[in-house]
Amino acid sequence: MADNSFSDGVPSDALEAAKNASNTEKLTDQVMQNPQVLAALQERLDNVAHTPSSYIETLPKAVKRRINALKQLQVRCAHIEAKFYEEVHDLERKYAALYQPLFDKRREFITGDVEPTDAESEWHSENEEEDKLAGDVKNKVVIAEKEAATAEEPNPKGIPEFWFTIFRNVDMLSELVQEYDEPILKHLQDIKVKFSDPGQPMSFVLEFHFEPNDYFTNSVLTKTYKMKSEPDKADPFSFEGPEIVDCDGCAIDWKKGKNVTVKTIKKKQKHKGRGTVRTITKQVPNDSFFNFFSPLKASGDGESLDEDSEFTLASDFEIGHFFRERIVPRAVLYFTGEAIEDDDNFEEGEEGEEELEGDEEGEDEDDADINPKKEPSQPSECKQQ
Repeated sequence: MADNSFSDGVPSDALEAAKNASNTEKLTDQVMQNPQVLAALQERLDNVAHTPSSYIETLPKAVKRRINALKQLQVRCAHIEAKFYEEVHDLERKYAALYQPLFDKRREFITGDVEPTDAESEWHSENEEEDKLAGDVKNKVVIAEKEAATAEEPNPKGIPEFWFTIFRNVDMLSELVQEYDEPILKHLQDIKVKFSDPGQPMSFVLEFHFEPNDYFTNSVLTKTYKMKSEPDKADPFSFEGPEIVDCDGCAIDWKKGKNVTVKTIKKKQKHKGRGTVRTITKQVPNDSFFNFFSPLKASGDGESLDEDSEFTLASDFEIGHFFRERIVPRAVLYFTGEAIEDDDNFEEGEEGEEELEGDEEGEDEDDADINPKKEPSQPSECKQQ
């Protein structure tokens, strides 16, 4: 039989390879003549060519040297910015002293220790005219009712459950509160912010003032937030202002059987040798707002926290910041819900970036005010952990 594996001295598989190569070239020619394919390739090349890093790499050494000099200037700018925030903190401390007499009077009105005068109680609502007309009608009804009934309207002392109502109104706080926390929080009379003294490390303290109650003996519970306002040596360009870096709680002196941060469980144990079973009781952690005063510690020994711990710590920092920047300065508006409505409206408006540039700039200013604070001394009523 004739051997078909050769043709004119050339192996048949070599002929097949040449034929495939010819077909590939033809297909490539056809593809490259397609304008859509060419446009896509050009776009991809343009994207690669115009990335910042790739562009910098193409620059001459002399230009790169000047860029390095600009980076040194940028680091010096970051250190000046850190000093700026320290001075902002000093201003915050100064004005906190001016706010405090007003906050003290607020506490007196809330607790009922002082009754506001008629002048202090006067407030004009936005719908004042409508309210006046409705009020005239109401007055006639009220007069008739008063003539028919002798019972007086209840007049509780102060503003009952003022701070507890704020906890319920604000989602960030209500998520932390368990049903068994509620009776305790009803004894909360005031929340204060104290800034660290001049020359001390930057921090702020939240003070929660309680009236005497059946749950713990502390009159004040504290939470200290430590802050840093300096560029990171390893990454100075990441500096955007002061940030909370750690926090300390305090020991709560619970009365017997009243500690809501732990719960008692029963567990059965079987003896390996005798096979007998015994029941033991032990205490395990329990979800509670008052765990807020026993926070996780930020890792300071170079070891990184796990993902859940990092999230818990970040949430804690956010809550502390929210108390300081929003709740304490604007408490009455969170009690009535007006501040919450304003926050909701602002969040919806963020979607229209071009239309609301002014609002977004305002938000940045708030963030700048948020950051700087220093470390105050701990009140004697609560032992720092």
